[in-house]
Amino acid sequence: MKILITAGPTREYLDDVRYLSNASSGRMGYALAQAALDAGHEVVLVTGPVDLKPPVGCEVHNVVTTGQMRDAAIEAFPRCDGVIATAAVCDYKPKVRTQGKMSKSGEAITIELIETDDVLAELGRMRDKHWVVGFALEASNARENALQKLRAKNCDVVVLNSPQAIGAEGNDVQLIGPTGDVVAQWSGLKTEIATSLMHWIGEHLG
Repeated sequence: MKILITAGPTREYLDDVRYLSNASSGRMGYALAQAALDAGHEVVLVTGPVDLKPPVGCEVHNVVTTGQMRDAAIEAFPRCDGVIATAAVCDYKPKVRTQGKMSKSGEAITIELIETDDVLAELGRMRDKHWVVGFALEASNARENALQKLRAKNCDVVVLNSPQAIGAEGNDVQLIGPTGDVVAQWSGLKTEIATSLMHWIGEHLG
């Protein structure tokens, strides 16, 4: 198979030096890219800014903003069999980006934010014979929110994890199916979970 994997965070700039983002390390996405290569698949990795070296052998597209990730993913998706969307995209961006650097004024400031592109939802709408695996990081009502994401974004399954996974070497995940049932559950190093998830995808989706 040829698999599209999105990984890492995205950044949305307030001015030329400051940005909104999150603490995603990209480890899960990069581990999945390596696991897919190890299983004999081709990989297109669309990655936000992380301190990791991409696995040797995959096609890499480095991006910064959510819009750039959306454009790269949409370009690659039609030539892939499926997508694993692990990226922790920045959901909001400033309505207006300030040119240069904002200076301190001693006053409180208000920044109006608008939603960024929903990369996974757009890929879900594009799918033909593709399979789609999403990731959901939820802090409350986890199962319900993951199932809502699965349906709204037209995924086959969603990998549910918690905020404790951000930046960590390990993870504890549940694989949620279309009915809301847990179809698989794994705990351990992200590299181990990646191997298990790739094996599951090969058996059930690929």
